[in-house]
Amino acid sequence: MNKKLIILSHDAMVWEDLAYLEKKPVFGSLLRRGAAVRTLRTIYPSITYPVHASIISGQYPDKHGIINNELAEIGVLASPWHWFARDNQVRTLFTAAKAAGRTTAAVFWPVSGLDPDIDHLVAEYWSQSPQDDLEDVFRRSGTSEAVMEAAVKPNLHLLRGHERQHPAADMFVIKVACDILRHFKPDLLAVHPAAIDGARHQSGLFSSLVDEMLDHTEDWTAQILAAADEAGVLEQTDIVNLSDHGQLDIKRVLNINVILRDHGLIQVDDEERFRDHDAFSKSAALSAHVYLKDPNNKALLKQVHQLLLHLRDEGIYGISEVFTREEIREKEHLDGAFSFVLESDGFTSFGNDWRRPIVRPFDLTDYRFGRATHGHLPDKGPQPTLIATGPSFRPGAVVQRRPIVDVAPTLAKALNIDLGETDGQVIWALLQTPGG
Repeated sequence: MNKKLIILSHDAMVWEDLAYLEKKPVFGSLLRRGAAVRTLRTIYPSITYPVHASIISGQYPDKHGIINNELAEIGVLASPWHWFARDNQVRTLFTAAKAAGRTTAAVFWPVSGLDPDIDHLVAEYWSQSPQDDLEDVFRRSGTSEAVMEAAVKPNLHLLRGHERQHPAADMFVIKVACDILRHFKPDLLAVHPAAIDGARHQSGLFSSLVDEMLDHTEDWTAQILAAADEAGVLEQTDIVNLSDHGQLDIKRVLNINVILRDHGLIQVDDEERFRDHDAFSKSAALSAHVYLKDPNNKALLKQVHQLLLHLRDEGIYGISEVFTREEIREKEHLDGAFSFVLESDGFTSFGNDWRRPIVRPFDLTDYRFGRATHGHLPDKGPQPTLIATGPSFRPGAVVQRRPIVDVAPTLAKALNIDLGETDGQVIWALLQTPGG
């Protein structure tokens, strides 16, 4: 039997949500007959694009190179995201499956744009301006004409006028994924709905709005299962429902760059437009990366380090920990061109602005500044989870906790493909195949 695999990554779903979902017919059935990892230890920072790069590769950020949702641009309030697969520096499940002669598909999977190893692709890549045509958006991020005709065009009405809005955007994602299943029957399909994440940003960690998105999640999972059944592949398909990170409720947004500017480390013109810097803090929501213009300048390195430690010790600037690049690489396998990493106190999210006021109110249009957000150290708060059903998985098997990098090698083993050496290890206890 040629086994197939569907990965449904429900952004920001946490283990506590399963108490609600287990009462639903579809998710309840999956939970009763599936194998599970009760909680997954995510990577740092616990934000969507770095985590998904780890989920699909089994590698930590110091290997795959995705350390933030955004590119590491200095002197801007917001940057383009890591839309494209070229930013990922390691081998993925898509590449391994393609090398094994299997067909691949992805719908809104992060860091997948223009991936040559995804046969049927609708990347998570948004219009870059109000004039940007949606069909062109998908074509230039890797969607083929066959997928445009079979899956995108019939469902584009769900997205027009609702880009980045939940749950409408997620309805588009699920309908497209179902049409890809029916028309192309890929061996590997990865799908990323994000309505739960959006609800938590908007209304807080647990709320009636989150419950509403969990209701949608039940329905969307049922649609995926029905489409696999209609395609005649359900019995041979492993279905993996998992999530990437949790969130924490926050109370305020604080701009560290205002303080760096006060200490002469950021320079602006007469209209407060960014001009130059010696140090700049780049937000990852509940953490931040501090970049130096000259990281080899030992005097500057010491000056900034001492300032950041002082801000931490003052206890009013939202910083609970200051890590050097070397410390965080050793602790959490995070590396990059930054010199320091700031960890939140748990109720402060960081912004990029260098203009006063230092503290800002919530801004529900930006995930970093909503009522709840993420980017924090992996062991804080509610945790992501995993449920797997299908021919590869042992019904009723439960593992309490594993690193999220263990997901990819486990799924590679289920598909019988060679992912190569990874940071993660196979979770043999979940699998029907003896090993370990």
